[in-house]
Amino acid sequence: MTGGTAPRWASTLDSVVVYAQGALCRRLARGTVPADGRVRVTGLPRSLDADSLRARVVGASEVRVTEARVEVEAEPVGTERADALLREVKRLHDDCEAVRARRDRQQGLIDEVAALRPVPPARKRDDPHRRTPVDAWLELSAFVDDRLTGLHGRLRELEEELRRAEHELTVAEDRLDRASTDTTSTPVERSLGAVLTLDGTGEVEVEVEVEYGVPGAVWVPAYRLTHRQGDREASLLLRASVAQRTGEDWTGVRIALATADLRRRTDLPRLRSVRIGRSQPAPAASGWRGHPAGLTDLFAGYDAAGPRPDTGGGYASRAGGAPPPPPAPAGYGAPTEPQFYGDASVTRERSGARPRTGARPAAPGAAPAFAAAPAAAPPVASAALAEPARPAPPPGPPRPGGAELDYSALVLSGPDEPGGRRGRLFPGSGTDPVTAEYRRRAQTVAALPLPGYAVRPRESAGSFDHRFDAAAPADIPSDGTWHTVTVGGIPVGLRTEYICVPSVEQTVYTTLVLSNATGQALLAGPVEVTLDEEFLLTAALPTLAPGGVSRVGLGPAEAIGVTRRVNLHESTAGLRNNVTVLEHRVHVELANRLPEPVSVEVRERVPVTSDADVRIEERAGWTVPGDDPGLRPHAPGTRLWRVELPAGGTAVLDGGYDIRIPAGKALTGGNRRS
Repeated sequence: MTGGTAPRWASTLDSVVVYAQGALCRRLARGTVPADGRVRVTGLPRSLDADSLRARVVGASEVRVTEARVEVEAEPVGTERADALLREVKRLHDDCEAVRARRDRQQGLIDEVAALRPVPPARKRDDPHRRTPVDAWLELSAFVDDRLTGLHGRLRELEEELRRAEHELTVAEDRLDRASTDTTSTPVERSLGAVLTLDGTGEVEVEVEVEYGVPGAVWVPAYRLTHRQGDREASLLLRASVAQRTGEDWTGVRIALATADLRRRTDLPRLRSVRIGRSQPAPAASGWRGHPAGLTDLFAGYDAAGPRPDTGGGYASRAGGAPPPPPAPAGYGAPTEPQFYGDASVTRERSGARPRTGARPAAPGAAPAFAAAPAAAPPVASAALAEPARPAPPPGPPRPGGAELDYSALVLSGPDEPGGRRGRLFPGSGTDPVTAEYRRRAQTVAALPLPGYAVRPRESAGSFDHRFDAAAPADIPSDGTWHTVTVGGIPVGLRTEYICVPSVEQTVYTTLVLSNATGQALLAGPVEVTLDEEFLLTAALPTLAPGGVSRVGLGPAEAIGVTRRVNLHESTAGLRNNVTVLEHRVHVELANRLPEPVSVEVRERVPVTSDADVRIEERAGWTVPGDDPGLRPHAPGTRLWRVELPAGGTAVLDGGYDIRIPAGKALTGGNRRS
């Protein structure tokens, strides 16, 4: 039984782990193990990486998976979902038009009732004037008012119904537009399936887990910070912007986000010997064996049949696909392990691999490593198959490279190949053109423009890797656009600080100091700040390791005013007036117009010098700042004032410093004022 006739088990996507680039998907399938143990799990995407396929049996110790491989099969394109979405859009459009028509009729009735007016009967010429009964006027007015009250109530209901119908139509149209773009225009599509071989006792029902990697998935973190004025803690909601074009829609799956590189290098470096003295041959490449005897007679029966008849397209040339070769002659058995049957010189030219020296010689009695073509070359189907003569290969055993030793990617050359290649293994492309196009299309998500303030995980993760598991299943269609996924809440410590640097800008800024006391790292990304349930702004959050502290700026605090003035007085001192004294007096005024007390940090600067003859004497009550762990260190010469301002209060800060410069160090002319 082959993979095509094996029982088909439908699979459902259960979970996805999105890495910095690419994703690892996990599917579950359930069924009864057949007698021969071979089943086919369907539903795999075309962009799948065949080398990443893994399978195991869940919860059944008596059954295990002994083989798993990827196979391609043709099947009709499933358009049921797209047709259902289109039918839903048409139905909602009709419903919306019907509600709109009822709303218009109701508006017409209101206009008719509002136009009711009393019309007196026509008076003849000789008739006297008649009095209009007031009661009739009032009854008509009451009737119109009551009627309009009911009609307007019904109009409000119809307008609300129309609003809901238009909203449902907009959602359905958006869902149709965001349907998977990885569909084909042909009625038949080649799909991938995992052919598994199960080894167990008896026909039992088991659940199989199939895991595979796909390209075309990226993510960046985003946050939402919610806090209240005066609180020491805040709620930080971790969200992620995820984009994927893997060829399958992720609907109702568990999402996890990882900062690791799915394609990171895992092989260890090889340290080779450095030999002094006579050259010694390197050991043969592992897994290489000489050519078997009788390799040139593999297609003897095919050659004896003579040239193929020209059927006008019955047989295609090599470019269009040659017919399958006949079975091997009797007595020619398959080797028990992978073997290398290629011409090394030709193989190196095709693969571009670097040659290796010192391969093991062929076994006694085996054919020469570089078998020459027979004297009478077999006829070919077309002159286009003829190749120019190649130079004779260098003497010695073949020297296979890494591509020639990848046995899963080797392809056996058919009978229409030139004589030197027939029946030998050469590296193939490994991917059919359709799958290569799917993979190329999936890689386009890596070039998506990032959202504002967003940073890719590998750039912000630094030297650590971390994983974040979403709290609830999510839906992410394969449309190559950004979608927001909520991961979960992270408690963080928070305090509000007001900081001003009046020597640079006479403005007080509001900042939030965040502390991460959890074991999860916070990656750099945009953070939406909400204060007392009101949105403030979107800022950039830097990477915050576990236990780290960082400051996030919220912009100017307009309710706190600051003013700074500096007075400079120049004089001389010393016995001979040989010391120039520059006296700087700093005057800062603060005013709090907030309805609550605040703490303001005022930053000033004092000149620094490396000349021992130049002295700087400070005359203020400011302090030298200490370096807060996790925050940006202060520049040399920074001084701080910390002032507590009551609601509506003011404060005055006076300070200064003197610069004493000897006469030999003083500058002549110039502007010494700051």
